[in-house]
Amino acid sequence: MPARIPGRHSSGTFWPARVSVVRSRFAILAHDILAPVGCMKPQKFSQQFSTVFDLAVRLSEAAESDALLVMLDGPTDWEQLKSRAGAEKILIAASAAEVLEGAKEAGLKTVLLEMHDAPVFEQLTQALLESVADEVLAPSANVVAIYSGFEPDSIDSISFIRLDEHLGRLTARDLRQIETSVPLDTLKAVVDLAVEIGREGREGKPVGTMFVVGDTRRVVAHSHPAGFDAVKGHSRNERDVHDPRVRESIKEVAQLDGAFIITPEGIVEKACQIVNAPHENVTLSKGLGSRHWAAAAISKGTSAIAIVVSQSTGTVRIFKNGEVILRVEPFRRAMKWKDFEYEPPPPPVE
Repeated sequence: MPARIPGRHSSGTFWPARVSVVRSRFAILAHDILAPVGCMKPQKFSQQFSTVFDLAVRLSEAAESDALLVMLDGPTDWEQLKSRAGAEKILIAASAAEVLEGAKEAGLKTVLLEMHDAPVFEQLTQALLESVADEVLAPSANVVAIYSGFEPDSIDSISFIRLDEHLGRLTARDLRQIETSVPLDTLKAVVDLAVEIGREGREGKPVGTMFVVGDTRRVVAHSHPAGFDAVKGHSRNERDVHDPRVRESIKEVAQLDGAFIITPEGIVEKACQIVNAPHENVTLSKGLGSRHWAAAAISKGTSAIAIVVSQSTGTVRIFKNGEVILRVEPFRRAMKWKDFEYEPPPPPVE
């Protein structure tokens, strides 16, 4: 398979978190959904939007959920939104900053996704991940979400989501507890990317890979190419993990053998590298493979942080000083939809 080069966007198959969906008009449809993001139009309080939103508020109240997540394709009347929600906590998510204008001023929490071309359920999953990472939601929170699940620009779907069943228990606070010279924004960007790879795989297949962040000169000294280095010869901007296009390219290259070596600034220094550091005084749990041993060894022999995505489970492990210090369990199963099952009413008694 030819390697994709950073800076060249490429789409793949997404594996969104499973959610239980109730569609307005009394149906649960049976198919995977890749809803496009429509042009930005104001989200007016139409009869359908009002009905779905009011139903979601009632569900949130009845279930004692921690928040009501509203995913919008266009701005709306924020004051009316707050008024109709009563005492329920509201989060507003959107893929464009223009959609969120005025929401913060109205006292609403916002999540900017910048995922214009992603399927709607991938956006929903990312909104929840971002909210947990930013400590807006607890990893164990229950959330009621409404969004355009079936038709663009039409709020038509409600989901009740238990986050502890779907998301890895990782927050920015967890990452801050790692004593390292790697800046938090770089560490978070790489860990988030690893979690995405563990959850999504690529083109329907699981993917395992490794990232080594920080102490770049010493890490490179313990590495050699596994084959073609996909980042060689590309500019610094084309190798920055903070750029969404580069992140998508990394997901493609992650299918190849070898590790990514990343500087503290978030620049991919080398890709497809075999990391070979001394394994003395390194111990690991049974069942962990060669990537995990290499991660433990390089984090023991240098001051780098190593992050491994398990190909078999999607689990992300973060290594420091030869030990696993954090583990994230991404939810990685395809969305499955079934026709609504019901029992027909008994025949009338004659």
